[in-house]
Amino acid sequence: MDETVQKAAAQIAEASHGVPQVKAFFDEPTFTASYVVHDPETRAAAIIDSVLDYNAAAGRTSFASADAIVAYVREHELAVEWLLETHAHADHLSAAPYIQGKVGGKLAIGRAILQVQEIFGKIFNEGTEFARDGSQFDRLFEDGDQFTIGTLQATVLHVPGHTPADLAYVIGDAAFVGDTLFMPDYGTARADFPGGDARTLFRSIRRLLTLPPETRLFLCHDYKAPGRDRFAWETTVAAQRAGNVHVHDGAEEDAFVAMREARDATLDMPKLILPSIQVNMRGGRLPEPEDNGTRYLKIPLDAV
Repeated sequence: MDETVQKAAAQIAEASHGVPQVKAFFDEPTFTASYVVHDPETRAAAIIDSVLDYNAAAGRTSFASADAIVAYVREHELAVEWLLETHAHADHLSAAPYIQGKVGGKLAIGRAILQVQEIFGKIFNEGTEFARDGSQFDRLFEDGDQFTIGTLQATVLHVPGHTPADLAYVIGDAAFVGDTLFMPDYGTARADFPGGDARTLFRSIRRLLTLPPETRLFLCHDYKAPGRDRFAWETTVAAQRAGNVHVHDGAEEDAFVAMREARDATLDMPKLILPSIQVNMRGGRLPEPEDNGTRYLKIPLDAV
């Protein structure tokens, strides 16, 4: 177990760091779980992986999903300290700036977002006005960084593979693992996006699964595995190690890489990857309006 994971494991083991209260908000159109995590003692809170509603056919944004989170925060009189992104999502637009304007908080992501900005800045042919230094965010986390939410201790784990910039946030006894893992009966995330890598993903997941068995894992997505008729987004390290169809204990790295690469080759790109990355690499902000007052999203042809 490496030093950062040891630090997170110790945090989980120490009851003095408290148990966060977690409220999930599931957006079925994008199969995304967003979370409000708060400290019951101080009512300090973080919001993780929020969703901006986007109608791709009409090119329209709306705020019902984000407003539900804002309403929950206000109803429970929570003080939002952080707006946390596990990575630059390819399947939904982040609502973090909108929510920040309503309830505050610092917007944070991993420092490897700079790699994503560089890769996709070229794909979208962004000009020099698009900063590739992560300045769209209030905090860029490194592996092993720690922060607090009220009295809750939080530790950051860099878990690349799905993208270069994926993070897991270990908050109290809970880990929010983004797109690394799905429910045990569904498996793992794809690793074929620019900057992704199946072998790196396997190693990141095995790193996560060295956390204590009782660690609660909160996932970013669920798609209902065959034979399961309900959405689910909470599991444990023990359940993943015992039963994840791709990375259970005993799964071999080379076999995983071969399976993941073959599987990924059959998958279509996410429907919202082009608008999502274009917005999310800007910290969830839309491109600036052009001289007619309208904002535009680019669709690069044959580029992804």
